[in-house]
This record gives sequence, structure tokens and C-alpha cells, in this order.
Amino acid sequence: MIYLIKTLLINITILFSFTFNANIFFPFQPKLQLQLKQKITYGLIGSLGALFCMFYPIETLGETHFDLRMIAILIITIYGGFLSGSIVLLVVCISRYHISGPYVLIGIAVSVLAFVIGLIFRRMLLTTQHKLLVSVFILTIYSALYITIIYFTITMLDLTFYIIYFSAFYLTFIALVLIIERLIKTNKQIEEMVYLDKLNMVGQMAASIAHEIRNPLSTVRGFIQHLSEDTKDEQFKRFSPLILEELDRTNKIITDYLSISKPEKFHLAEINLTKVIQSSVDLLRPYAAYSNTSIFFNMDKEYYIQADEHHLKQAIMNIIKNGIESTEDKRGTVVIELGPGKMANTVEVCILDNGMGMTQEQLRKIGLPFYTTKSKGTGLGSMVTNKIIREMHGKIEYDSQLEKGTTVCIVLPLHEERSKSES
Repeated sequence: MIYLIKTLLINITILFSFTFNANIFFPFQPKLQLQLKQKITYGLIGSLGALFCMFYPIETLGETHFDLRMIAILIITIYGGFLSGSIVLLVVCISRYHISGPYVLIGIAVSVLAFVIGLIFRRMLLTTQHKLLVSVFILTIYSALYITIIYFTITMLDLTFYIIYFSAFYLTFIALVLIIERLIKTNKQIEEMVYLDKLNMVGQMAASIAHEIRNPLSTVRGFIQHLSEDTKDEQFKRFSPLILEELDRTNKIITDYLSISKPEKFHLAEINLTKVIQSSVDLLRPYAAYSNTSIFFNMDKEYYIQADEHHLKQAIMNIIKNGIESTEDKRGTVVIELGPGKMANTVEVCILDNGMGMTQEQLRKIGLPFYTTKSKGTGLGSMVTNKIIREMHGKIEYDSQLEKGTTVCIVLPLHEERSKSES
């Protein structure tokens, strides 16, 4: 019994170690499609973890080869997908075949079973808010099938083995899921800190130069307007509107910089989120019609939040406007969905468009200083929007697929007193 526990502890240590190493190579991130090199890397790291587990099997059970390699297959398949899981499965099956013995086919069968279970329940675990319950559910199904197979094929196993082995199996799998989910949250917090640091950098730079640039720009604009009225130079008359337009665009960029740099006061009050969105939609309908885009607003009821109405409307209009502009090459649609959030006492606003979409690389850079996918954009609009939502204790997430469109989801806390009275 002690030897059983000692061997399983070695296996558990190996799996924990390789999990943290995988996070070092490519930090775990939520809702991002893995690139090919990430899938291969996760597959190779998982394969090494499984192989190391196979190097330390339980040696007191005759010609059997029990270890925790199936957990590596399950975890990598769930979080890495088909390709990563296939790499681990292939390496495990080849290794188990070379180890040989009378139970080689059973060893391969339970490994393939882990891969299949991981694929079937992958989406369920990744999308649920109840990771612990779903993990137990997945493991219960796998364990039931696993026990059925070995119960009828390996008769030497006693009750002590089943209790110790499958207890370790349960605890290790659930612990790894919880660790990975915690790493995902930690990585996201680190990204937010880096983002806020970059935001602060832009703010400091903006504060130091914006006012100095704006004053001479205003002077130049005034002189160009004055000269264009009295001049007889046809070329000057022809190009002065273009000069004024570019000066105005420069002034808008400076205004955007200032909106990031200066600590604007938020006048928080109870507001009707439904009415704010409806007002934003009404204001942008003419612009959408001009761009051959339709806006649809779906809601199930009115929601009240604690926020600054002016700034919130600015953020929502920025996102809707981006959605409209992304559909300029075709007849577009922008759909706004309003409903309860996945977390308690929250409301979720999702803005979906069928525009050009973005690659995963572009998606990672959204909201960074100076980054934009528009030919005449500055990248500051998304920064301002993200800042506004964070100031209101909300979260904003982007999801996009090239040529299919983009989804932007904003999660905001409901007004406490209102939500208590309604519940």
C-alpha cells in the first residue's frame, strides 16, 4: 500500500511540474485559438509528462503497467485540442506497445478512451463556469468505463488498489484543472497590468506634448481659414479644405490622447443601461444606413447599473461604430444583445458584426497603444473604450474570426440596491 502511494506521488509531481513548464513556454489564455506551434508544443510537453509517468509505474502488480499517463492525455486533449491530444496519444501508444506484456492492448485501449472522453467533453469544460462539477462529471464517466475494462480483464486487483489508485486519479485531475484555470486568471491579470502600464506611458507622453501642439495648431488653422477667404490662388483654395480636414483630424488625435492621460472624473449614478444602448443605436442608425449596415438591438428587459452615462455611451458608440466600419465592403449587420451575465449580479452587452474580422494576432493587440486595423485610425478609440469600462469595474472581451466578424462583450455589475429588490 505504501509503495502504491509513493509511486503515485511521483507521477503526481511529474504532472504538476510539466503543467507549470507548459505555462512558461506558452502562458495559458482564455478564449484564444491556439496557433500550430502552440498545439505542437503542448503536445510534446504532454508527451514528455506521460512518458515520465510511464517510467515510474506501480511495480507490485505483476505484469501490469499502471500509472497516471491517462491524466496527461485528458488534460492536453481538453486544453490543447485534437492535435495536441493526438501527439500525446500516439507517443503513449507507441511506448506502451514497446513495453509489451499480456495487457498491452488494455493499456492502449484505456489511453484511447481518455483521448475520446477528452474530445467529447472538451467544450463542456472550457465553457462552463462550474469547472469543479464538470471535472468530477467527466472523470466519473471515464473512471466508470476504465474500471469496467480492468475489472473484467485484470482479476488480480484488489479493493485497496481501486480505492488508492482512483482517489489519486480524481484528486490529480481536478487539481490540475483548478491549477490551469488559476494560471489562466493570473496570466490575464498580468496582461492587464502590462496593458495599464502601457496606458500610463501613453498618458504621460500625451500630457507632456498635447497642450504644446494644440495651441500652434489652432493658430495655423485660423490663419488658413482667413487666407482661404481672401486669396486668389486657385490651388490654395482647392487644397485648403484638405489641410483643414487633416488639422481637425490631428486635433482629434490630441483630444483622444488627453482623454487617456487626464484623470477624468466619473459621475457615477444609477442609469438605465437599456435606454443608454437604445439611445446609442438611434444616434448611429443614420451613419449605419449611409454605410449600408443594419443595426439590431435585442433585449429581454431593462437593466440598471451604477455608471457614468456620458462615458458609457461613448464606449458603446465606439464599439458599434467600429462594427459598422468593419462591414463597409459588404451589406453589414450589427447585432446588440443585452442579457444577464454568467456571473451573479452582472449584465452582459454583446455587440456582434459580420465584418472583415481579425486574425488571432490582431486580436491580441486590440487596445494596445497605436495599434489599429483601420487605414486612418490611431488605435486610441479602443484604448479609451477599455479604460472607460475598467473605470466602471467592468470587463471587456473581444472574439473574432477573419472574414466572419467580431464579437465584443462587456460585462458590468448590476446596481446593488436594484438587483436586491428585484431578487
